[in-house]
Amino acid sequence: MNEALQYFFMSWVDPKLVFLAGAGTFAGIYIGAIPGLSVTMAVSILISFTFKWHVNEALVLIAGIYLGGVYGGSRSAILLNIPGAPAAIATGLDGYPLAKRGEAGTAIGLTTVMSVIGGFVGIFALAVGAPAVSSFALHFGPRDYLMLSIWGILLVGSLSGGSLAKGIFAGALGVLIASVGLDPLTAEKRFTFGSVQLTAGISYIAAMIGFFGVSEILAQMHELHIKAVKQDVSKIIPSWAMVRKYLPLSLRTSAIGVGVGALPGAGGDIAALMAYDHARRTVKNPSRPFGEGAYEGIVAPESANNAAVGGAYVPMLTLGIPGDAVTAVIIGALYIHGLKPGPMLMIETPHLFWFTVGSLVLANIFLLIFGLTGIKIFAKVVETPKPILLPLILVLSAVGAYAINNSIVDVYWMLGFGVFGYFLKIYGYPVGPVILGMILGPLMDRSYRQAMISAQENPITFASEFFTSPLSAVILAALTFTIVSQTRWWKRWRGQTV
Repeated sequence: MNEALQYFFMSWVDPKLVFLAGAGTFAGIYIGAIPGLSVTMAVSILISFTFKWHVNEALVLIAGIYLGGVYGGSRSAILLNIPGAPAAIATGLDGYPLAKRGEAGTAIGLTTVMSVIGGFVGIFALAVGAPAVSSFALHFGPRDYLMLSIWGILLVGSLSGGSLAKGIFAGALGVLIASVGLDPLTAEKRFTFGSVQLTAGISYIAAMIGFFGVSEILAQMHELHIKAVKQDVSKIIPSWAMVRKYLPLSLRTSAIGVGVGALPGAGGDIAALMAYDHARRTVKNPSRPFGEGAYEGIVAPESANNAAVGGAYVPMLTLGIPGDAVTAVIIGALYIHGLKPGPMLMIETPHLFWFTVGSLVLANIFLLIFGLTGIKIFAKVVETPKPILLPLILVLSAVGAYAINNSIVDVYWMLGFGVFGYFLKIYGYPVGPVILGMILGPLMDRSYRQAMISAQENPITFASEFFTSPLSAVILAALTFTIVSQTRWWKRWRGQTV
């Protein structure tokens, strides 16, 4: 226990780590607050600069960017009715009406405090629940990891894209891209077409920067003519009476955020929408009607989406399965730093787990500080013309892609995937499952082969083991339900019975 506390407070006593936690949180808030600049893009770009850093420095910066980015989207949602991140969509429903009433400052202050409360609830759940989940995950076999990987891609595809078929296609595309290079078991060349560069595979970091960064830049170019609205922000810090009044709702919706965040493929945007729906159904006497500036309408989603951060860390660290698109990027960073997220992480490197928990707590404290200050500066950042902002982002993306291997080839891949991702978005295909497929592809490949070897290369034995093992049967049932629930027959049946 003493050793756990030692690593928990390690980031608190090192001035460099404290600075990185603050800098990451600050950058995450302002990047996440700019419409179109998602926290996923911020993490994917900034992580590329940490490859040569010590692992502790990278982890503390990641924690700050993640927490700050999830919160930052609420600011533009309140001031401009343009969510800076998908997790802030529900916040804008009542946040923007509050701004039109001249209460933007109070709304921002209240969302900051409730986001911090939700963040602490999520971190507590991570500290308490992750060791138990890790111990349970030690019972997972290769076939279980195979199904978990497939399930994670299906969940992201069904929740982020609206169409399960398009989500499956995008995930399969990612798995196909991940298979380029040398076979991990036989060293045979796969899909290299005689190219020497392709024998090393395709960098998923470059792909992530392209899909989430360059494609978004291309999409934002259609909106260069839209001018930002200027806002007058005055009072920020909410009263203690207001905080105490909405604390029970914040704790309830934080629990929702933890639960949804821990589901592979869900994340803060789903948690926020579910929390908002919970508030509408349970709050009998809101401060105003929902949709017209109810404070409950900003407390619920902001508590949930920040609590989902701690929840998303649970499957990432204990199972090696990302909780959302951001943790998918973080998993890639952990692998690059020599770590292997999964059940053995808690056994082989327990100090890094407690260091991560301590870094999240430190970042959450910085979130409170920066969230209640610098509002006027933020207003200027939001008003930056896109013709100036977008080229700067493109330059940062190129530098980040080049820094991966000091290779111009990665920059070409980034640009190519950016253009490809732009067309995917135009036709309604989610890019999140593509990245998940690239990251989970090697795990699926390895798990499938290990499961087949254990079944002595017998397909019948391989298939029967999914039903003879209780754990495999439960995961298979969840995977099957995910597919069935997206069919028109299921939706028609639900429509007839509801």
